[in-house]
Amino acid sequence: MRVVWAVWFVWAGVGMAEPSASLFAARQPLFDASEGAQGQVRLASLFMGKAEGGLFAALPGRLDAPMRRGGGKAAQLHDLIARAEAGTMGYDAVQHGARVKPPKRPTRMTLGEIYAWIRATPGQPHAIGRYQFIPATLRHSAKRLGLPPKTRFSPEVQDRLANLLLGDAGFLKVQKDEMTAEAFMLNLAKIWAGLPLPSGRSYYQGYAGNKATMDYAVFAREVRAILDG
Repeated sequence: MRVVWAVWFVWAGVGMAEPSASLFAARQPLFDASEGAQGQVRLASLFMGKAEGGLFAALPGRLDAPMRRGGGKAAQLHDLIARAEAGTMGYDAVQHGARVKPPKRPTRMTLGEIYAWIRATPGQPHAIGRYQFIPATLRHSAKRLGLPPKTRFSPEVQDRLANLLLGDAGFLKVQKDEMTAEAFMLNLAKIWAGLPLPSGRSYYQGYAGNKATMDYAVFAREVRAILDG
C-alpha cells in the first residue's frame, strides 16, 4: 500500500490538510550521520552545482534580484509550483510527516530557528514553506544567496530561494530560446516531485510516497502560457 504524504499544519489547536508531494525526494535514500547520533535518511538536493555532484549547474551571477524585479513570469511559475507542493497552506506549509512541528509559523521563524528545529527533531521529514524546501536544499540555497541564520523565512525570502532553483532549471535560458519548453518542464519536474513527466507520473514516483499532483496536460499548458505571455 502506497502512502501519499500530505501537508499538515497545526497551530492554535486547528489542523488543516492538503495533498502534496515532497520537494527534492531522493531516488535513493542517503544516510546522513550529521543529523544525529543515530543518523537518518535524508532527501537529496538536486539543484547543487556540478562541483557538488548535483543535477543542475548553477548559472552564473545573482539571479534572484533580476528575476524578482522582473516579476510576472517567475511569480506565475511560483504559483504553479506551490499548487503542486504546498496547497492552501502556502508559505507556512510543513510536511505532514513531521510529527514534531516547528514552534512557530515558518514565516515567523528565522533560518537559524528552522535549522535548530531540524537538529532537534531527527528521523522525521522537514520539508517546509511554499516550495517545500528540505534541509540540504534550504541550507545550500541560503548559502548561495548569502543569507545569515538571523534571516527571517519570510515569503520574500522563500520566493528568492525559489527563483534560485528556477534559474538552475533554465528559466533564463528558456526565455532566450537556448532551451526548449519541454526541457525546462522536465527540469522543473526533476526538482519538484509534485510536477509531472509527460507520462503523468512524478520523476520520483513511489519514492517516499511521491506522486505528481497535477495532470501533465495542465502543467504543459500553463507553463507554455507563462513563457509565451
